[in-house]
Amino acid sequence: MIRGLYTAVSGLITQQSKQEVVTNNIANVNTIGFKSDKIVAESFKEVLIQNYDGSSRGGKRQELGGLSLGSRIDETITSFTQGTIEDTDNERDFAIIGRGFFTVERDGNRFFSRDGSFNVDNQGFLVSSTGDRVLGVNSSSNEITPIYVGNSNITLSNNNIYIDNNLSYSFFTVDFDSYDNLEKIGDNLYSGDGSFRANCEVKQNALEKSNVNVVNEMLEMMTVMRNFESNQKVVQIIDETLSKAANEVGRI
Repeated sequence: MIRGLYTAVSGLITQQSKQEVVTNNIANVNTIGFKSDKIVAESFKEVLIQNYDGSSRGGKRQELGGLSLGSRIDETITSFTQGTIEDTDNERDFAIIGRGFFTVERDGNRFFSRDGSFNVDNQGFLVSSTGDRVLGVNSSSNEITPIYVGNSNITLSNNNIYIDNNLSYSFFTVDFDSYDNLEKIGDNLYSGDGSFRANCEVKQNALEKSNVNVVNEMLEMMTVMRNFESNQKVVQIIDETLSKAANEVGRI
């Protein structure tokens, strides 16, 4: 019975983690370039249950079968499917079509993002919505540097950035052979090794919306709530049974 209690509690913990992920997805439904997450759960390794009959000489063991000890979180998977591309009237809005990421710089470190809602800071550099400088390749020196715009107009053509009609930069867009090692670090940014420069298709005056499907997330939330309630009832029943057994044993 104690083993059953642990099994039910492990189910509660798993469903709580799923609820947190679903809630975060729904909260970011309007976040530019956000990619939804999903938790994959797996069961603990089963243990073999045996019955020992000591009435016969030498005893006898009979295998009753396996027993699961509950579930646990295996991994969190991020879906990198393309979000809807929405046209805007802002020349500083950019969207990557297909694979790839913009590269930004924060405290000397490089991170990656699908959020192309850029602005210009007080020093004239192109920055992300969180104030991180967007990196580009200087067309003259071929060096990777923050993109300087100043008060000038910016135009994009074939991933080439023109400042006041002068070819100045190209976006330093990157891609990965596999997205499995990419890690969300907050602020809609990713970190990870194995990036390589990629000539991604970038569209100006456009933004990539979140790829969260609200209907699916609401259905998932209701499923998680039902599973949580079921495990909760099991815990309550076992607790009441143990309490009753303890009281009866005490009276005897």
